[in-house]
Amino acid sequence: MGRIKSAIKNMRKSRRRNLVNRARRSQLRTGIKKMRRLIEKKDAKAVRGAVTETVSAIDKAVRKGILHRNAAARRKSRIMKHLHAMEKGRS
Repeated sequence: MGRIKSAIKNMRKSRRRNLVNRARRSQLRTGIKKMRRLIEKKDAKAVRGAVTETVSAIDKAVRKGILHRNAAARRKSRIMKHLHAMEKGRS
């Protein structure tokens, strides 16, 4: 426990940021799980609609510093790979 005023303030800020980041990370994970469920159902139309939301959430997480940009690119790539495979199989 810090005794210096700035150390105490930094601890408060850290706690607050931790809570915010945890909530944002949780939202992101929930969105990705929903996307995976839609992919498992093989409903290409629903997946196409959800892709924009999920990709947007991933990009936002990168901007907020919650997710590394390479990890985000990997996740987006995998989502798009599944989508394209579904659309190709449907044709």
